[in-house]
Amino acid sequence: MSVKLTEKMNIMPFLQRTIIIGITASSILWSMEASADTKFRGWLNSFCTGAAKQGVQKSTCKSAFAGLKSPDPRVLKRARFQPEFRTKVWDYVDSHVNPYSIGEGLKKKKQHASVLQALEDHFGVDKHIMLAIWSMETNYGALLEKKDKLFNAPHALATLAYADKKRSKYARRQLISALKIIQNGNIGPNDMYGSWAGALGQTQFIPTSYDIFAYDADGDGKKDIWRSVPDALASAANLLKKNGWRSGRTWGYEVKAPRSGYKYNGQTKTLSQWSKIGFKRVGGRAFPRGDERAELKYLAGSDGPAFLMVRNFFVIKKYNNANSYALSVGLLADRLSGAKKMVQRWPRPVGALNVDEKVLLQKGLFKLGLYKGEFDGNIGSGSRAAIAKFQKKFRLPVDEKPSQNLLKAVKKRARIK
Repeated sequence: MSVKLTEKMNIMPFLQRTIIIGITASSILWSMEASADTKFRGWLNSFCTGAAKQGVQKSTCKSAFAGLKSPDPRVLKRARFQPEFRTKVWDYVDSHVNPYSIGEGLKKKKQHASVLQALEDHFGVDKHIMLAIWSMETNYGALLEKKDKLFNAPHALATLAYADKKRSKYARRQLISALKIIQNGNIGPNDMYGSWAGALGQTQFIPTSYDIFAYDADGDGKKDIWRSVPDALASAANLLKKNGWRSGRTWGYEVKAPRSGYKYNGQTKTLSQWSKIGFKRVGGRAFPRGDERAELKYLAGSDGPAFLMVRNFFVIKKYNNANSYALSVGLLADRLSGAKKMVQRWPRPVGALNVDEKVLLQKGLFKLGLYKGEFDGNIGSGSRAAIAKFQKKFRLPVDEKPSQNLLKAVKKRARIK
């Protein structure tokens, strides 16, 4: 598939229509079942009155909230747990940089080669970074095909705005933008699915980011980050470019640190200065630009690997402000470009599995008929349920945790090496 980047590709921020409609709360009320949460319904009515003053039409509000009777408890449950900030960095990286994500990424790289090259030429953002973000956000778009794991964006944002005091202000702002996206014809209310926090499309843009960075790369007049791969990838590249992405530069370097290296954690120096102190690139190559500034980061404590992060790492964090997220994007992009895996080991607890061993565990459980998911090294709910079944079947203590002893037992039963 080819993509033509022409003057049709509008790089201006998404224009919002400002239609001021004077309507009262009583005129917004629509028919809902008696079982509906009356306080929540009242809140929706009040919200729509305010939204009308910001250009959201009554019909848009009504269609977006059709069928919404009460706050979505699934949204509030997910809001209490964000893996980027709670999961150990090595487990988070394992779940995103593994044989499955690399293999699927290489397929997508080949499938969309002309699109990726055109976007890289236009925006100056490495095609492998675009692929890695696509993988991280929606498993190269596959997540959008699993509606049971998605959330209706207006409904999710209304839930947060009403019931989550911490995120209420954020959610109200995003909800207004989401309603305007619907109103402007970019997506229908029944098709606006995304994350629990209202992130949209294949590259998971919050509505206000969509307003600023969404991009019509296929020239059809719509910025369709749900169904158009060119639009989704171009939007991600546009976000990175406008946040200061440096073309032709990497995100950072895995480095071998001197014995006293940890005392410099968090400091910023030029790469030449770091080199003089004793920080060297793994593999022995010299840093390409000695005057480039980099921040030293030990993301797993003094016993873990060290990295020197340059500007593009912090640009990636504009997408998701978590070190583990930006590191995973960078590491996956490197693997998709043909680079080798990390040299240094994470300080995993005694008996813990690395990503290759987690994949082997999943394959063994699959062979025993206990696991049906992907071989991705991500020990999620499906893997834990399979582990529990194995432990119960063979009368082992049930803790649902992957370990060297468990892997040994599974390999023996499944007769794999």
